[in-house]
Amino acid sequence: MLSLTILIAYSSWLARAIPRPIQEPFSIQPLRTKLHGRFLHITDMHPDPYYIDGASESSACHRNKPRKEKQRSGYYGTPFSSSECDSPLRLTNLTLNFLDRNWASEIDFVVWTGDNARHDNDRKIPRTLKEIYNSNGMIATEMEKIFLKKGVPVVPSLGNNDIWRPNDIISHFSSIWGAFIPFSSYQVFRRGAYYSVEVIPDEVAVISLNTLYFYDSNKAVGGCEYREPDDPGNLQFDWLEVQLKMFRKRGVQVWLSGHVPPSPGNYFPECYVRYVELSLRFQDTILGHLYGHMNNDHFFLLEAEDLQFPSESDLTPADRVVSEGHDGLFDTLVNDFGDLPKKGKADYDNYGVVNVVPSVVPNPYLPSFRIYTYNITHARSETNSKKKKKRKHGHRRGKGNKEELCKKKKYEDSWRCKLNEPWYSDPDAPSRVNTLWSPLGYAQYYLPEERVANKTDKPKFKLEYLTYSLDALHPGDTEEATEFEYPVPLKQLPKGLREGNVTSSKFAPYRMEDLTIPSWVGLARRLGDPTRAKLRKRFKQYMYMGEGS
Repeated sequence: MLSLTILIAYSSWLARAIPRPIQEPFSIQPLRTKLHGRFLHITDMHPDPYYIDGASESSACHRNKPRKEKQRSGYYGTPFSSSECDSPLRLTNLTLNFLDRNWASEIDFVVWTGDNARHDNDRKIPRTLKEIYNSNGMIATEMEKIFLKKGVPVVPSLGNNDIWRPNDIISHFSSIWGAFIPFSSYQVFRRGAYYSVEVIPDEVAVISLNTLYFYDSNKAVGGCEYREPDDPGNLQFDWLEVQLKMFRKRGVQVWLSGHVPPSPGNYFPECYVRYVELSLRFQDTILGHLYGHMNNDHFFLLEAEDLQFPSESDLTPADRVVSEGHDGLFDTLVNDFGDLPKKGKADYDNYGVVNVVPSVVPNPYLPSFRIYTYNITHARSETNSKKKKKRKHGHRRGKGNKEELCKKKKYEDSWRCKLNEPWYSDPDAPSRVNTLWSPLGYAQYYLPEERVANKTDKPKFKLEYLTYSLDALHPGDTEEATEFEYPVPLKQLPKGLREGNVTSSKFAPYRMEDLTIPSWVGLARRLGDPTRAKLRKRFKQYMYMGEGS
């Protein structure tokens, strides 16, 4: 039986396509005065009100109980299959209830990166616009109750399955997400469904981007071409540049978030160039990049090299499209990591790091969410003066003479020829060294496969792995140690880790000091080394949540 809570919520939204008047004032609940130094990233819930336990996988888990048990849908989802099944409502409810009981009082804000409706993959039950609104409204109501009403800001992003053909969907989402969007961002959101929230006022902001304007599967936009200044993607980048300049001037640190991650295989070529250039130009202001959509767990680097002009024999970055198949992404990543400069020769001004979080929907892997930790212990006075440094970065503009290359027809209207602003990079910035607001690590939680199929006992999310060193989990173990010094609350750790008697790398394969750019480049360099077979195996195992390992 489905949870009464989620059924009531869904029924309420099913009765109304528009939950609130669009004119309703927007407000953000007062922030807690106490910081925990943690935040939640959750993505791709894909609730499906038509999901039936024991149904045929070939019917998108909607009907027809097959004879073979292996071809039937699971109770909490159907992972590791070739089906197109989404999340049963009981999984959505289980996940949100777990977060409410275990994490709502332990975090400072929530990054929620889209896809809150099922896929449109069943011709007998086509997905409608009303259903998209209902599903998003149902989740938004729960997120507001669990987090926002307790003083925890929530920053949602629009996913590619949250839209339905060209329509006025943005105006409806301005109502559905009314409680999450600051009043000052209302008009901007109504224009393009992107906005910013100061999750820690005057200190840290999250910018939610509408990545559908950059996504190369969206044929309704122009792809950020330079000759089209009114293209939605270009307008969004123009707005983003103004936001980053404003936050930098104020000394506010920023997380960039959205649904579709910025990669050559996902973005239009010119959109990708603009994203990389802004990311590196404001490296001293951007703490990191948080995305979903891909359903698996990985990270990749944004590089200055992606802004170079290729030689005639080279592939441009936009041609480095990730190959399809189980190993395609893994192979692409480790090959790219293998091209990194050796330790001591890397110029960290040239990099940004994108984190892609696995999904709640068990399609095709396992339900998951991630808890990040960030530094809240340094006094602002220690870093404020360093934030305002302006260092012109002499980054390379390509092979050959830029002035001559930009006279060529193939390049003259490329953004590579138009982006000439100095870069603001600083080795003392929070993205580069562990200081106030720097990302320190994360804990990944998931539902093991055997628990997804459990009909008798309500399953609990378990720790999958950590980026921290094991020593960091027990900072001194003295009476003076405060909860701020514990990256993960001890009650949220397995017994062995909680007691501090685990020495293996089962839960801590990476043992990173923090999540600054040098630490990520160091991990990427290790993964790029073909002699590090054991580490690569662990990375691939976590990337695909054990499938085929």
